[in-house]
Amino acid sequence: MNTIYVINLVMTVVIMFVGLIGWRRSGKAVPLYFGIAFGLFALYHLATVLGMVASLEVLFIVIRTAAYLIVVYAVYKAAFGSR
Repeated sequence: MNTIYVINLVMTVVIMFVGLIGWRRSGKAVPLYFGIAFGLFALYHLATVLGMVASLEVLFIVIRTAAYLIVVYAVYKAAFGSR
């Protein structure tokens, strides 16, 4: 087990929960988007820790790409959404 992936897993789960709590408290969608994106990153890190990435490589490329696109959208909404 690689310590870096375990730390990444823990941190992405923490960010996911903070995003979900932020969404519930504020009612704004941007924290939810971050929570969802980091939840997807957490899936990748969990699969890495469990040694499943090699067998599902294409799926995880799609998942990580979707997560990055959600982050881009969330940043865009935070920066330009109120105009």
